[in-house]
Amino acid sequence: MLHKLIAATALGGAVALSALPASAGQTFDAVKAKGFVQCAVNTGLAGFSMADSQGKWTGLDVDLCKAIAAAMFGDAEKSKFTPTTAQQRFVALQSGEVDVITRNATQTLLRDTSLGFNIAGVNFYDGQGFLVPAKSNIKSAKELNGATVCVQPGTTTELNLADYFRKQKMTFKPVLIEKLDELLQAYAAGRCDAYTTDASGLAAVRVAQLAGKGEHVILPERISKEPLGPIVRHGDDQWFDLVKWVLMGMIEAEEMGITSKNVDELLKSDDPSIKRFLGVTPSFGKAVGVDEKWMYNVIKQVGNYGESYERNVGTATPLKLERGQNALWTNGGLLYAIPFR
Repeated sequence: MLHKLIAATALGGAVALSALPASAGQTFDAVKAKGFVQCAVNTGLAGFSMADSQGKWTGLDVDLCKAIAAAMFGDAEKSKFTPTTAQQRFVALQSGEVDVITRNATQTLLRDTSLGFNIAGVNFYDGQGFLVPAKSNIKSAKELNGATVCVQPGTTTELNLADYFRKQKMTFKPVLIEKLDELLQAYAAGRCDAYTTDASGLAAVRVAQLAGKGEHVILPERISKEPLGPIVRHGDDQWFDLVKWVLMGMIEAEEMGITSKNVDELLKSDDPSIKRFLGVTPSFGKAVGVDEKWMYNVIKQVGNYGESYERNVGTATPLKLERGQNALWTNGGLLYAIPFR
């Protein structure tokens, strides 16, 4: 009888908790009060966060910021962007200058703990690689013994670089320059034999910043795991929940086949999971403290994860990135949304 009572209590508690409104914290309340989301983004990385001549930002990371705004306010345009270098991004979050980092930032144990942050999911799985001039005829990272390597300071990239050369019993000379444009100028001018960062970043700079500056080859080795994704400050679980579940929702929508083009039609669906997801059946919005149509607004205005990926970095873009690890788990990738229940 006791175990039945415990089971019933647990089930009843779950049902009761699902009906409770989420309690807001300092960041959640502050964002709501000012009427927009301030996101830290890269100073300029093609496909991920790049501003055009009119100051309009686009990219995979920019889309995530817009999605958070769509969920919070019902309007993806209630988002603002603070371009940050690798060294500036964490200070900007700690100081409160930004509400969330939606920038290509690698998630690590120390960043999650020592810096006082919460990791809110992964929106791009990557790995560090090397870019070299084609004329060098270098075919493998193992041929870089004694090389001069351009790298941004204050990054996991810098640490991985040292670890890789030490492990391979090779030597190298780093050229440390914080600003990406200046670093790439040094590489293009021949001050470095190689440039290293996440492979997606290598693909981005090759088609954007290094266009017209010779041919460049991405070497085949990946020397690290680079799970990139949104980061928030400790101390506001409600804000953390919203950011995390917006990302989960974009992934879930792709798996459910909900797109920006069919979302209006699917409001009429009889599928109970779709009805809950799109807010036709009230449940999830109240749980995260926003309107029940929060995920409808995200998908209608920004799209699901797959739409964002293909629009910004996919095979039809200059980056021509295959989904690979960033495919859904059902297609052999690593993307797997926590259940919406």
